[in-house]
Amino acid sequence: MHTRIPKNPCPKTHRRQLLRLLLAAALLAYGLVASAQGAAPAEQARWQRQAQAITITRDDWGIAHVHSRTDADAVFGMAYAQAEDDFNRVETNYLNSLGRLAETEGESAIWSDLRQQLFIDPAELQALYAKSPAWLQALMNSWADGLNYYLATHPDVHPRVIKHFEPWMALSFSEGSIGGDIERVSLKQLEAFYGRNPAALAQADTPSSWIEPTGSNGFAIAPKLTADGHALLWINPHTSFFFRSELQMSSDEGLDAYGAVTWGQFFIYQGFNQHIGWMHTSTGADVVDEFAETIVHKGGQLFYRYGKELRPVTTRTIRVAYRAKDGRMATRAFEAHFTHHGPIVREAGGKWIAIALMNKPMEALEQSWLRTKASDYASYLKVAELKANSSNNTIFADDKGEIAYLHPQFIPRRDNRFDYTKPVDGSDAATDWQGLHKLDEAPHLLNPPNGWIMNTNNWPYSAAGAFSPKQADYPRYMDTFGENPRGIHATRVLDRVRDFSKASLITAAFDSYLPAFARLVPVLVHDYDMLPDNDPRKGRLAGQVALLRSWDYRWGIASMPTTLAVFWGDMLWDKVHAEAESEDQSVYDYMAGDAGARTRLDTLAEASDRLEQDFGSWGVPWGEVNRYQRNDGAIVQKFDDAKPSIPVPFVSSRWGSLASFGAHRWPGTKKYYGTSGNSFVAVVEFGPKVSARAITAGGESGHPGSKHFNDEAERYTTGNLRTVYFWPEQLKGHTERVYHPGEQATE
Repeated sequence: MHTRIPKNPCPKTHRRQLLRLLLAAALLAYGLVASAQGAAPAEQARWQRQAQAITITRDDWGIAHVHSRTDADAVFGMAYAQAEDDFNRVETNYLNSLGRLAETEGESAIWSDLRQQLFIDPAELQALYAKSPAWLQALMNSWADGLNYYLATHPDVHPRVIKHFEPWMALSFSEGSIGGDIERVSLKQLEAFYGRNPAALAQADTPSSWIEPTGSNGFAIAPKLTADGHALLWINPHTSFFFRSELQMSSDEGLDAYGAVTWGQFFIYQGFNQHIGWMHTSTGADVVDEFAETIVHKGGQLFYRYGKELRPVTTRTIRVAYRAKDGRMATRAFEAHFTHHGPIVREAGGKWIAIALMNKPMEALEQSWLRTKASDYASYLKVAELKANSSNNTIFADDKGEIAYLHPQFIPRRDNRFDYTKPVDGSDAATDWQGLHKLDEAPHLLNPPNGWIMNTNNWPYSAAGAFSPKQADYPRYMDTFGENPRGIHATRVLDRVRDFSKASLITAAFDSYLPAFARLVPVLVHDYDMLPDNDPRKGRLAGQVALLRSWDYRWGIASMPTTLAVFWGDMLWDKVHAEAESEDQSVYDYMAGDAGARTRLDTLAEASDRLEQDFGSWGVPWGEVNRYQRNDGAIVQKFDDAKPSIPVPFVSSRWGSLASFGAHRWPGTKKYYGTSGNSFVAVVEFGPKVSARAITAGGESGHPGSKHFNDEAERYTTGNLRTVYFWPEQLKGHTERVYHPGEQATE
């Protein structure tokens, strides 16, 4: 379309005509965009009206501060802002949660989709949406509208599968953890059972040393231990990098929360508001159980034995759509089986194994949202009564000076005679869940006399030193993790410091001591000292042992012992992990004992050889090996030794490092590159006005062309947390742009 402009118009007339033409062109373009995205004119107008009530302020780190009149409008704005930063991650999370990943990634994703669809049924979620409280429906509506408005105004963004978001979809992903309960279901076992493919069980596993331990650290410090008499909270989730967005959302209805948001969700998962802060750590409480079902074939039907009766096995057809190798869509149908315990997920010892886990999407979404608006411990606890958090412990602090520890709120009551860490007999009614525990029946703490609380995914029985809950007071299923090296480390640093400030708490949380090696290396040195003089390893390993013997067990960029110890530890872990687990023994205990001196010393020789092969010497500074690199916005990164990277001093949490960096070699690399560990990290002080410092891995944007793609990387690797601009006055001088969703940003 061409438009004629009059020759030599007067300046004012020219400007008016030009503005009209630009406006007409913009409206036409918008109409074409919206039409291309399939939005009706009435829907477009509604989105535009709602967008005008929302302001997004981007600070000089690219972090979105969303403000609106209502909570629902804030949800619209934060969903839109997340899509701006990384729509790919938003959509991918919902492809996973809805069981639709194979529609873009092909047959390899069929089994994860099947696993999801054993629990997620769109028809059931739509029914739940219909009966949700009006306030929750309004939030879900705005969430979908915000994402759809983003797509309507960004025709250059091409969703892989989900071209239109429906409000009920928010119920498929309502809890926010890095690894949900459903991931306890083995995909290999699922394929072996439903794919009738026993060969799936023989597929090679990822080396166990490449899998970063389930991890997060949370510390709460009471006012009596702080320099200024204010409670402090340390928020340190260990997740895969770039797993969460960092933002603030506020409204005139009392919402004002800041923190980490799992891409695509509409609530602050870990963070704080004006009065309280909450940090989640993955729990060791047993809340997912397997039941071994005795299957009986009778009259062409399937039954399972329950006491003296036979109950029919329920069967439901699940159709998983997937993209075939030729690019066309195909479908694979499965006859999924269920008992009253849950879906059948594998077979073992001639029994079908059913799995029971929390499936309360509406209550989980309610709890996830409502806790962000709590104002003190009492109101937070009231929200917790929804009992829809199964996978997380919580460390809590507030501006009243209270600190607390909460175990998960969804904990099934069971007969403590049975060992629920293994499949129990599904035919025995005594093994069934008997409702849920009351909150005060689980381990918990409020204002312990020692003045600090911590959890590092270890058991709750060391959460406050001598004032911790007592293991003897609780059923054994309240914890399956036990103590871990980070728990020992956290106790060590928290017990020694007084007059905590934000700065000193950061220092404590980045303490470089490695308690696992402080235990293991002396055993290795003793093994060496016990060698006879004529053993060839005596000379071969003399230098390495001397280096380790003099080590202070602290990581650092220039530390050669750290490199040697990590290579040795990783190799030894891979050798003994399976055997230790088969003997129901801690891998750390096994490494220090049953692995034996020969294995430990031979593994040190192998680690030395590997270092010499890759780096020319077994004496290599840790920073030359351990690197942070972000090359592109892909969810699965590709690493390259020839491309720029940054040295990282801290190590895997496996060895007791509080600051975690889960790294290993990758195809084609010699250096270690991290993909998980410290991600969003924050320290919060609850003074008269809450204040905080934070950092995130890389940067806020998922777009390589953005200046906020990697602008926090250097700070991240050194633990140099930046100031959080929580209050409007803090944004003055730190504002990059202000805009309404859907319009061109202004400086």
